[in-house]
Amino acid sequence: MKTESPRWFKSSYSDNGGNCIEVAANFVVSQGIVPVRDSKNVDGPVLDVRTAAFSAFVAGVQAGKFDAV
Repeated sequence: MKTESPRWFKSSYSDNGGNCIEVAANFVVSQGIVPVRDSKNVDGPVLDVRTAAFSAFVAGVQAGKFDAV
């Protein structure tokens, strides 16, 4: 059995200011998760987020639900 490695990427909206996350979307179909990590600490912990929860988070960001007041 072949083990798939995460293919990490940052958003094209990232301004490279250092406060970025990276995601590995290649696990969405096979495992139903989106691994997330701090781009400054690539050897650090990885948070596995269920696909539905990650989609809800992205929708909230797009809707401005997390904008600073």
